Amino acid sequence: MEMCSAVGVNLQRGMNFRLRGSESVFLMSVRAGAPYADRVEDEGRTLIYEGHDCAKTADVPDPKRIDQPQFNPGGSLTQNGLFAESARRYRDGNAPPEKVSVYEKIRSGIWVYNGTFQLIDCWMETSGERRVFKFKLRFYGADDRPLPAATSSTLEDDRLIPSWVKLEVWKRDQGKCRKCGTNAGLHFDHIIPYSKGGSSKDPANIQILCGRHNLEKRDNIE
Repeated sequence: MEMCSAVGVNLQRGMNFRLRGSESVFLMSVRAGAPYADRVEDEGRTLIYEGHDCAKTADVPDPKRIDQPQFNPGGSLTQNGLFAESARRYRDGNAPPEKVSVYEKIRSGIWVYNGTFQLIDCWMETSGERRVFKFKLRFYGADDRPLPAATSSTLEDDRLIPSWVKLEVWKRDQGKCRKCGTNAGLHFDHIIPYSKGGSSKDPANIQILCGRHNLEKRDNIE
């Protein structure tokens, strides 16, 4: 519910093209057993996002055996098709890259905002006995929106905190601000700021703070 509040829309699916006419959203997961083969490359700067299956119906009891669709039965574009067309327009030089806000599931009920990415390419590839869509996204930035769970409080792509670090820190800090114990409005914070040599890839240098304490700390070393 916090994530939906941040977006301003009740999210019902993982791929969401231009919600309210402008913002596109991907929900992703790289956890074991995730339904789609999303992956992270270049230390978080690049995402390879897998398209989504058709709905399970009496006629399609196992969507994992069917090529991922570009068109709905009535001929309109699916979410796969909408994002694929946008990627092709950019690739052909006819439009700027689609901006996509990306949220990642790191454990059951816990999502983190990974920032805004630009959709720069798409293709289809064989996966087992079927064809699936793949979308390539490049990190663009982050913003100061109210966010669910926790988010990196830094903007530059070389400060990105890897998913495995976020998960380890979330477990260690028990999903609460280390200063006041609140579980609302949380951020992942560098204890030693990146600008002063602190690592984004060492869980010992990352902590969870609420928005107020994160703002108070800024780039101070405690």
